[in-house]
Amino acid sequence: MQGNATRPGEKELDFDPGAEDDARLSFIGRIRTPWSRENCPKNVRKARETGQGACIEIRPELVEGLEGLQVGQGLMLIYWMHQARRDLIKQTPRHVEGARGTFALRSPNRPNPVAMSAVTITGLDLEKGLIEIDAIDCFDGTPLVDLKTWLPTVDMPESAFLIYDGAKNHSLEE
Repeated sequence: MQGNATRPGEKELDFDPGAEDDARLSFIGRIRTPWSRENCPKNVRKARETGQGACIEIRPELVEGLEGLQVGQGLMLIYWMHQARRDLIKQTPRHVEGARGTFALRSPNRPNPVAMSAVTITGLDLEKGLIEIDAIDCFDGTPLVDLKTWLPTVDMPESAFLIYDGAKNHSLEE
């Protein structure tokens, strides 16, 4: 639908999900990163490996909502991958064999290009509405939908605790 090249096995929708008018979002700020289409890491783990942090700029009229945040605290960022395709329902990622349904992937290309990452606050300027974070995997200027504090006792499924407790050095991605 969008005219971008597809890989073998990929399938485009015959409509544009972005043209539907069934939700309204108000972005609370922008994420400032060193990343562009040419150099953006594929996930937040890879972004952390670069050692490059990022900064969140909150809209001035929403700065009061940051009261209570602290350096070292975990946050869940919910952001809008505004440059992603919205018309792919099946995708063929480079790192796996064959095509998969969009909802079985973490790709930013999806009907609603919402992304979510767990980050750590590394610096705060509450007066200016700036939050420095350890890393993120999005382009500079990406719109921020929301942020929420991250609590392991709430945000990790019980099965993850069992895996973690059973093998402290085991990676869940292995």
